[in-house]
Amino acid sequence: MFKKYVFHTKNEAQTTALGEAFGKLLKAGDVVAMDGDLGAGKTHFTYGIAKALEIDEYITSPTFTIVNEYRSGYIPLFHFDAYRLSSEDELYDIGYDDYLVQNGVIVIEWAINTDGVFDDKTIRIEILRMDDVSESDRTINIFMDERADNIVDTEY
Repeated sequence: MFKKYVFHTKNEAQTTALGEAFGKLLKAGDVVAMDGDLGAGKTHFTYGIAKALEIDEYITSPTFTIVNEYRSGYIPLFHFDAYRLSSEDELYDIGYDDYLVQNGVIVIEWAINTDGVFDDKTIRIEILRMDDVSESDRTINIFMDERADNIVDTEY
């Protein structure tokens, strides 16, 4: 059963560092469904995950390509952006099923647009802008199993 873990970051560097701490918890086959407003830090968080997986490639948002593949780490990372998708069928049309069997980590930004494809094993992340505090503050909610207990006291 998943628990909700709540983290606060004050800038992009901290969001990336939290992503890296989180990424060290991931294993092949994990699917991470991520949501947040434009500019919330989803790609910075994903960059942190890539660092944890020892990926040495430049991480960009796959807004126009829909998926970027990074295979230089010890676990491949398949980074989807569902912003331009309007249904689950479109995700399957671009080969989502094929990625599920490649023993990598899948991260999907704008997961809400394809919510019907996820099961109860899918790790969920919400990145919330805290503009009332400052333009760079974020609350990051992670819904996952007890693996996240290992990063609760992490300094980032």
